[in-house]
Amino acid sequence: MKKLAVLMLCLILLGGCGFSEEYKKVKDLDFTVVTQEEIPKELFDVIEKKKEGEFNLTYKDGDFLYIATGRGEQETGGYSMTVAELYLSENAVCVDVDLIGPSKDENTSKAKSYPYIVIKIENAELPVIFL
Repeated sequence: MKKLAVLMLCLILLGGCGFSEEYKKVKDLDFTVVTQEEIPKELFDVIEKKKEGEFNLTYKDGDFLYIATGRGEQETGGYSMTVAELYLSENAVCVDVDLIGPSKDENTSKAKSYPYIVIKIENAELPVIFL
């Protein structure tokens, strides 16, 4: 019973923390979706190792920050990813990426796929929050 009370208290406290307020948008950020050929080799090697599962990565290279996120193994081809939001809050870079599945009438490959996206922005020297 005591554990249940502690759990409920934690849920109440977490509910009171304004997540959306904490990462309130200050401004949208300009970004580029990077092709596979443009991904820095060190980052690409890490993506290759992690692509079978979900991942969120950041990689700094000079004046640029690369944000990579993947949704793991999918049973077929035809999947893609798109940036829903990328913005600056007062204390973080916030990114929200959507996985888009193949349409019902799309002729997809039967081979498994590993969709991911790599985004390049100017280095903001702030933590990245994946929404």
